[in-house]
Formats: sequence, C-alpha cells, structure tokens
Amino acid sequence: MNANVSRRTFFGMAAAATAAAAVPILTESQLAYAQHRRIARDLPPGAVRIDANENPLGPCSGACAVMSSLLPEGGRYDDQLTQKLVDTFSAMEGFKPDYVLVYAGSSEPLHYSVLAFTSKERSLVVADPSYEAPIYAAKFSGANIVKVPLAKDYSHDVRAMIAADPNGGVYYICNPNNPTGTITSRADVEYGLANKPKGSILLVDEAYIHFSDATASLDLVKADKDLIVLRTFSKIYGMAGLRCGFAIGRPDLLAKIQAYGMNFMPILAVAAATSSLQVPELVPERRKINTDIRNDTFAWLTANNYKFIPSQTNCFMVDTGRPGKEVIAAMAQRNVYIGRVWPVWPTYVRITVGTRSEMEKFQTAWKEVMSTPASAHSEPRRDPSLAGLGSRDLPPQMRRELLS
Repeated sequence: MNANVSRRTFFGMAAAATAAAAVPILTESQLAYAQHRRIARDLPPGAVRIDANENPLGPCSGACAVMSSLLPEGGRYDDQLTQKLVDTFSAMEGFKPDYVLVYAGSSEPLHYSVLAFTSKERSLVVADPSYEAPIYAAKFSGANIVKVPLAKDYSHDVRAMIAADPNGGVYYICNPNNPTGTITSRADVEYGLANKPKGSILLVDEAYIHFSDATASLDLVKADKDLIVLRTFSKIYGMAGLRCGFAIGRPDLLAKIQAYGMNFMPILAVAAATSSLQVPELVPERRKINTDIRNDTFAWLTANNYKFIPSQTNCFMVDTGRPGKEVIAAMAQRNVYIGRVWPVWPTYVRITVGTRSEMEKFQTAWKEVMSTPASAHSEPRRDPSLAGLGSRDLPPQMRRELLS
C-alpha cells in the first residue's frame, strides 16, 4: 500500500476501488501497439522502435546501480522506500508530503482522476488531438466526452474548452501535448482555473515537461488551486518499463482519486526514481540529447519538403499526404515502427525521437515510403487476440475502437 494511505481511510477506499476494478489502465505502449497490431516479442531483429514515446537511453547509471543492489531484497515489502521518494520530491519542489501520491506510472492517477471527477452529469473536456487514455476512462464513468480542436498554434484552446461545456468535471490539458509536442501557455492554464465550473478540476498532464520550455503548474498546486498535476519517470528518466509516477494536488483532491485504488509500489521502481531525482545534471543532459537529435531531424524534414508540426518534446507529427495507417504499415515492412494516427488528422503520423542511428534509419525508410505510390502500401495485419495490448478483458466496443 502507498505510504500516504492511512488505516482510517482504507475501507472507504476499498469500496471505490472495487467499483473501478473493471476499468483497464491503458498506457502509451498499449495504444501504440494496438493500432499497428504488433506485439513486442514478435519484433524482428534490429527493429527501430520509435512508436511509443519511450526513451532509448533507459534509466541512468545511478538508478541501475541502486536497482541491482536491491535485487536481494525483492522478497520483502518496503514502504519506507516509497516514503523516501515522496520526501525527496516534496523537498525538491517545496511541497508538504501529503500533496504527493506515488503510482506505478502516471496512467493510474490519470484514469482515477477522470473516474473521480466526471459522471453522467459532468463531462470530460479534452483537446483534439491529444492523449486518448482519459477518453476511455470517461466511458466507464458514463461521462459525456467533449472534444475541442487545438488552436491554430497547436496549443490547447482553453477558452474554447471551458466554453464547450458548463458542466465539465475534468478539463484535461496535456502540457506539452501528446502527440504534437506543443505547449499550452501558463496564461491559458490560469484562465482555465479562473473560469471553469465550480467543483471541476484541471487535470494537467506534465509527462513531457522536462523536454520543453513549458512553464510547470506545480506552483498552482502549492497555491491550493483546483488542479491535479501528473508527472512520470517514463519519459526523460527512461523508466517506462519500471512504472513510477506522481499525482500532485491538494490533499482533499488526492483523497478522491486515492479512493479508486492504491497498491504497494515495486521497490526497484521507487528506488530508481529517487536516485534519478538526485542527479541534478540528468534532465538538462538528456534534454539536450533529445533536442539536438530532434532538431537535426526537423532540418532533414524541411530540406526534403516534408510537412511537420514543430515540437518541444520527444515526439512530433508528420503529414504523410495519404492515409497515415498505410504509411505505418509500409514503414513496418522496412522494420521501422512509428507511432499512430489520430482520427481527426488521418494523414498525420506520430514519430518518437530515437537515437541518432534510429533516426537515420527512419529517414532512409521514410524517403523510400514517400517515394512509393500510395496504392503500393498495404494495411497492417490485424491481431484479433489483442495479445499485444495485454487487455483480453476489454469490452468489445473498446476493442473495435482501438483496432479501427
């Protein structure tokens, strides 16, 4: 159990957690794998995996060392390691520890926040395109889902989002945005807080914040505003497979999502996260590596007249000029796995920034595909078992949507 769970609230939490048990927690990798019907174990040798916004650098050396040292302790529970992570992050950011909850990644608190603050009477309001996971959570709460197009600069059009539904329960702002890698201004976030309906929250997903110049929203949490901020170690820290993240908010807001589920955190994940936070040069060094490779890729795209949306993160969108799913399939035939398509932009595909070698292979394959007539491309093979999604218990409607 998470270190922040009190004995007094345990049984109250259990009832809500039981109600949420049927909700699948969808992650970036599951959404990526579902669209092009591949499973990780079937990848050919030498495959270029730039489809799931993973960090090819993996955990830093200090995190690897501490995990190795803890392996003999894997047979024991150790809540103190989770508390140490909370205390370390809280001290760094100037929070009281009860403003921070630790989860296995940020996907769990994302889903639980939607369940806690939306209902049949209170909608989920999202940008379009943006990260899709909140939408699937809202379908389980029975909430209306309101999609608002991005602004002309590809930021969240927060004014339009607030105006779109006076009964919104959650206004989801992915900042920087997935898939576009674009930033929503601090002024727009503040506008949302000032003008949203009473009793609703802004759910600000900062999974990609470390790659960018975006202004973080943590000080708004310190000011006790109506928002929950999500952070993860999956991206710049290279810990996607280890699963560790935070929900950060006022204790009363966190209590509402905490009721939907808490579990004991893996000791290797929390120890690696704590070690990573204690390396001050880690974020700037990795940010520079990503920025340099991304900008070189943008220069190549520009030189070859390929249209793309400039990004500040480890992913970006490219216009294929044809159905994007055909391009995904054609790239996979060349052993390069790229990201998915959003329905509102059917000719755009998302690319994750990989290593220099991976991006060079991407460029070679991309040029070949773009030089081939669209009719020569075939649709990817469907995987009816959804084994790669790891979600055999998904309802039939959600299966159909993920494979459409």
